[in-house]
Amino acid sequence: MTVLVDNLTLGYGTDKPVVSRLDLDVPTGQLTAILGPNGSGKSTLLRGMSRLLSPRTGRVLLDGKDIHKLPARDLARQLGVLPQGPVTPEGITAAELVSRGRHPHRGLFARLTSEDEQAIDDALAAVELAELRDRPVDQLSGGQRQRVWIAMVLAQGTQHLLLDEPTTYLDLAHAVDVMNVVHAAAHTSGRTVVTVLHDLTLAAQYADHLVVMGDGQIAAQGRPVEVLSEELLAEVFGLRAIVVEVGGAPVVVPDRTLSA
Repeated sequence: MTVLVDNLTLGYGTDKPVVSRLDLDVPTGQLTAILGPNGSGKSTLLRGMSRLLSPRTGRVLLDGKDIHKLPARDLARQLGVLPQGPVTPEGITAAELVSRGRHPHRGLFARLTSEDEQAIDDALAAVELAELRDRPVDQLSGGQRQRVWIAMVLAQGTQHLLLDEPTTYLDLAHAVDVMNVVHAAAHTSGRTVVTVLHDLTLAAQYADHLVVMGDGQIAAQGRPVEVLSEELLAEVFGLRAIVVEVGGAPVVVPDRTLSA
């Protein structure tokens, strides 16, 4: 199944568009990272791709069908979405939160089936939190909480995942843990994963495909080693930096001035 963004314009209220007539063909079965400076439109684009924001022009096609014309439950069975900074219900356990990912597959008050239970177990195992299934989420570390939320969208059983800044506010070790899970979601199960990230080097180490945005448009896209250049960093991010290759992926090393 494919995800195609066609001539998409997005904005808020009557303000100037944040994303303007953008086209994007998302690589199937890969991890795509959307990057860009603050205000470039990356999170707005993801909101449009997840039907959280209606387009002014254009459409988002999921396997050739306009997502805004699909019934909500049908879309939820095909597309899993993790927004930025989700709020955890008070007192809920890890397993209970993950079980909410099964709602599109059953009635609102229906009991969990054996298939649901297996999906929950598999999702918790995928994020390496099976032993904490009965622990209240608010007693977990920040990295563990984020992994539980990712487990919830994994349990949803969709072929497409949209994740908005899943590593925000995490230290490097926890961010790496989360990105290992996100990478595995694409590479061990063939899912198509799109995530918004701020950390350029982290994105380059894990993503198969980078989309760099600037002023509501795509400034560059492709393999990380092809996209992250010193010239692009200066032009789009206003950042003077050296780009070196480590393990086949680019690493961004800013100089002390931090500006071009």
